[in-house]
Amino acid sequence: MAQASNDIILDVRDLYKHFPVTKGFIFQKQVGAVKAVDGVSFQIRRGETMGLVGESGCGKTTTGRVILRLMEPTRGEAYFEGRDIFRLNKEELRRMRRDMQIIFQDPYSSLNPRMTVGDIIGEPLEIHNLARGREKLRRVQELLEIVGLAPYHANRYPHEFSGGQRQRIGIARALAVNPKLVICDEPVSALDVSIQAQVLNLLEELQKEFGLTYLFIAHDLSVVKHISDRIAVMYLGRIVEVADADELFSNPQHPYTEALLSAVPIPDPEVRRERIILPGDVPSPVNPPQGCRFHTRCLYARESCKVNDQQLIDYWGTGHYVACEVLPFRQQRSKAAVFKPHA
Repeated sequence: MAQASNDIILDVRDLYKHFPVTKGFIFQKQVGAVKAVDGVSFQIRRGETMGLVGESGCGKTTTGRVILRLMEPTRGEAYFEGRDIFRLNKEELRRMRRDMQIIFQDPYSSLNPRMTVGDIIGEPLEIHNLARGREKLRRVQELLEIVGLAPYHANRYPHEFSGGQRQRIGIARALAVNPKLVICDEPVSALDVSIQAQVLNLLEELQKEFGLTYLFIAHDLSVVKHISDRIAVMYLGRIVEVADADELFSNPQHPYTEALLSAVPIPDPEVRRERIILPGDVPSPVNPPQGCRFHTRCLYARESCKVNDQQLIDYWGTGHYVACEVLPFRQQRSKAAVFKPHA
């Protein structure tokens, strides 16, 4: 997965985020940790959309928030345009946040109900000293028009809008500071299907117009396929497969990816797909299995899977990385290139 350095806008290396589990009322003692993100590495190229998918609780939202330092990492590195995000001081981080923004999942709780839409969108402009007074109002009205709302909506409050309109306000707020990278944290999962399509089309139009790069976090695979250039599949705090979107859907290699894709509805009622039912439940992130995280539910698991910790490997040299050793092509492992995101 080696790319020219100027082609990579975000480079995440061996990222961990563990939440302590404590015991005791007064004198609390740490007795464990929730391993929400446990060794995640990936790269995002400039101008592309990278989809990050997986079941609820797999750590994908935590990954996005740690990259933005809305949460501090346990350890690991994340480079934005060559600068280590986790080593920036407060002032440097504030300046970098002009280039890195987020669209939140819930269009209701992510907007301050006591502020007008104009104040919500205009606040980043003031914080980063980009515009004030009439210039700020002009910019707010321009942003509202860009996302498909009317300029006079600036005087209204969030409760006066539908869910889809609120998400458009959230998008306008993210665009206010002219970012380069936008982390979309399930931006359409709380919306009706018809509204989802409108918001997805808007995001694609904005990407073309402003040259944006997206990390698109979602659990709906059909949505991710529609908008993503590449997709990373996450399970229990780790990425298990990375490939181009078309390649992943037409040729999934990891057993977990196969199971996820088998559950995607097919719009043609006459076409049937064999559903893969995984045994057991998702293990606890407090005490994940040794070896391959997926071996307790895998239909192909063997004894070595309980011991060997799997790495993302490009078995064909095509950029399709898989963290698995039980599929028929495993004899090619000696010729494979181990995924090194900083190569």
